Amino acid sequence: MRSRNLDTLKGIALVNVATCAWATNIILGRYLRGQIGPLTLTAARSIVATVVFALILRKRPATERKAGADLKLLSAMALAGVVLFAPTLYLGLRFTTAINGTFINALGPLLTAGFAAWLIKEPFSVRQVIGAVSALAGVGVLVSGGFSSSAGKPLVNPGDLLIVLAAVLWALYSIAVKKVVSHRSPVSATALSMYIGLPFLLVAAVVESSITPVTWSPGLLGIIVYLGLIPAALGFLSWNAGIKYLGAGGAMVFYNTLPLYGTLFGFLFLGETLGPTHLAGGALILAGGLVAAIKKKASVELTPQIVNK
Repeated sequence: MRSRNLDTLKGIALVNVATCAWATNIILGRYLRGQIGPLTLTAARSIVATVVFALILRKRPATERKAGADLKLLSAMALAGVVLFAPTLYLGLRFTTAINGTFINALGPLLTAGFAAWLIKEPFSVRQVIGAVSALAGVGVLVSGGFSSSAGKPLVNPGDLLIVLAAVLWALYSIAVKKVVSHRSPVSATALSMYIGLPFLLVAAVVESSITPVTWSPGLLGIIVYLGLIPAALGFLSWNAGIKYLGAGGAMVFYNTLPLYGTLFGFLFLGETLGPTHLAGGALILAGGLVAAIKKKASVELTPQIVNK
């Protein structure tokens, strides 16, 4: 019993390391909004992450280093999760707060479950339906600012809509992942999707930087290395290690700590504040996620999510 409790604590710690790391990605994406374009930032951090996963993949069997029959699914992962997700997220963070970004990102697991039910006919329970309605209502409150606007300002923040689009892209990425990791390790799938997506990001970054040049500095380079090592690499490894101890369903419950860390870091490092809209919308999103993730006997086992936040 003591060993089991220790394993549970290890799992909780590991998944919290992951969600904390992903929250810092959103905070830094907001912080860098005026210093580097979203495509250039994504390409630069992807170079670092790709090197990390390439080193890990070297120790894997030769079959895991080749795409083989999974090329189409890996290409779908590359398009949605590597090429489009992060630039859309970073672009959205130019217009909305990091706190909003982390709350809206909490939609990810529910969107994935919804798309899985639609596209690959996975079961979608009544609890998930209730959770999805609650979470979507919360996002509606957030993106509308409580359905009120100041004079001259749009009712809906375009940055919030971009973050919602990023969450949709992540859900589609996760559907491709669900198919691939049924017969291939998550590390292999992540690394190969990065190999496929990185050349497109590099071309896009060259075009973007020719239009909006970047002023490189040691501080900016340090942040990029951090983004590649911690949110992209360590976050992924910690999440999957946590799943080993908690199961996928147990890990998903703690995915809802992402907005909690995001709110804390947004307040401490960016000076962002929580308003009634954040409290109301955030509560609906978190409640929806918990209702969907926790079953009566807390024994739910969801398909593991591959993570490259």
